[in-house]
Amino acid sequence: MHEGKVLAYKRINRDLLSGLFENQLRYWAIVMFLGLVVLVAVVAAGFMVNRGVGVTGLNRPVFWGFFITNFVFWIGISHAGVMLSAILRLSKAEWRRPATRAAEVLTIFSLMTAVLMPFIHTGRPWRLMYWVFPYDFQRGIWPDIRSPLVWDPSAVNTYLISSILFVFIALIPDLAVIRDRSSGIRRIAYSVLSLGWRGTPRQWKLQAIAGILLSALILPVFVSVHSIVSWDFGMAVSVSSWHSTIFAPYFVIGAVHSGVSGVVTVMILMRWLFRWEEYVRKEHIDALARLLIVIAIAWFYFFAMEFIFGIYGQEGDELATRTLQIFGEPWGWWFLTFIITAFFFPVPLWLFRNVRRSFLLMTITTISVNIGMWLERFLIIVPGLARKQIFTQSWHTYAPSPIEIAIVVGTFALVLMLFLLFAKVFPLIPIFDIKEGQVLKDEIKIGRRKVPAVIREE
Repeated sequence: MHEGKVLAYKRINRDLLSGLFENQLRYWAIVMFLGLVVLVAVVAAGFMVNRGVGVTGLNRPVFWGFFITNFVFWIGISHAGVMLSAILRLSKAEWRRPATRAAEVLTIFSLMTAVLMPFIHTGRPWRLMYWVFPYDFQRGIWPDIRSPLVWDPSAVNTYLISSILFVFIALIPDLAVIRDRSSGIRRIAYSVLSLGWRGTPRQWKLQAIAGILLSALILPVFVSVHSIVSWDFGMAVSVSSWHSTIFAPYFVIGAVHSGVSGVVTVMILMRWLFRWEEYVRKEHIDALARLLIVIAIAWFYFFAMEFIFGIYGQEGDELATRTLQIFGEPWGWWFLTFIITAFFFPVPLWLFRNVRRSFLLMTITTISVNIGMWLERFLIIVPGLARKQIFTQSWHTYAPSPIEIAIVVGTFALVLMLFLLFAKVFPLIPIFDIKEGQVLKDEIKIGRRKVPAVIREE
């Protein structure tokens, strides 16, 4: 092998593994701050379990609030992993390389956080398993398998397991690099995790086949998970404003919209934190912004159709729900904020090349998208419950308590903290993906512009 290329590979190893072997003050300061926020959320959740859900703002008929909104939001964020990794891997998009693992890891931690929400929401977490899984054979109590609330655990658990396998298969070559650069207990741990990887042609072939197969097999799960989450609402007999036939594709495309935006935010954060200026470049963010434009327009189409069809039916509680969403206090302001932050603020800006290639502006716009998408989930859930007419004669409103707010904020801190801790143990940018990009060709075509390869020969 050419000496210059060997030096280039060594530099890739050194740069992408610097976060694992170097201690940075700002890194640990951020982790400690996030840990403190998570601790406050844990205390708030413990207080709620001790006192009951009466300390929250939930009431009759608004039985779902911030917790279920957060559940749907984090399920949506998790769709970024499949969109950016599986689909782009199969389509062989070169610009995906620095973003794939960040998207996959974000998928795992988002799913784990989403699973926590129904447990916390019940106020008695130990009872949730009792009604979901049929383990009490003696008393003959079985869950209703026709309910999407039973389908959810199966779909989410399948998605979580397949995502973990997806990440692990892609990690094996990188784990072997860390093993060879480590010593002591760390070397033993990485030796076990790398499964005896030596980089033989047969191992590379098997790893590539496994990655492609998992990419293809995970796609139906990717579609089914958020479709089933949408059916949690669509199949609720008592809330007519949720009876929309396009909820499944509407939820799926909304999930991709928020998920890809989350990946862009995280990538820019990692670039700043670990000084990866040569690996996460303007061309990559530009390509992701172009993808986001297409996704956002598709999402807005489904949003408009769902809204128009709801009004077209001319049902009393449906019209009351729409009126509450647009003109009610304080949700009218929430609706205006949602539609501006999710679409009318970021998408027109992304049409400009200077915005797409600005790390600061892309951070602001992608955070804006996720603020809007969180509000969208809230405005689907709460106003519909507050104005339902079937099976109840009461209309009510909802105001979250400080307990709920603390727990929801804690979930954001938890995901980011787990992401940073993962980066301290495993490389967040695939080392061998970056090297492969150099081996395949001297120039990598990203979008419409050819740029030099990531690392030139030293």
